[in-house]
Amino acid sequence: MIKSVSLGEEIIITAKNTVGLLADIATMLANHGINIEAASGYKTGEMARLRLITDANLDIVAELKAKKYKTVEETEVVLVDISNKPGALKVVTTELGKNKIDIYCLYVTSSSNGGSSSKMVLSTSDNEKAMALLANFIE
Repeated sequence: MIKSVSLGEEIIITAKNTVGLLADIATMLANHGINIEAASGYKTGEMARLRLITDANLDIVAELKAKKYKTVEETEVVLVDISNKPGALKVVTTELGKNKIDIYCLYVTSSSNGGSSSKMVLSTSDNEKAMALLANFIE
């Protein structure tokens, strides 16, 4: 059920939660021709936290910081291309659990038009070990 696994970088933006925040960031990325490959966002108190995987993080991080968002950071994540079918998440989470790798954050993109794969983004207690372990399940 796993098609590929690699280490990647995620942009994490923490900013005051305001209407239009994500639209502003999406516009900046679009204006630079940068594609958002995966995204997650949520509100916590007065703040918003956005997690983005793009095809060109280095090209946008400096501009995001210049916009004076509270924090803009890049963190290492595990990127897993998995089959878009029942049981795919079970394979990944079961194997990580068996090997005592804690999942700190997880989100998945999926196509509703019958796409055959999904992109899973994981932050774990040991990303390199998780990547090596999951690589054993590549079909």
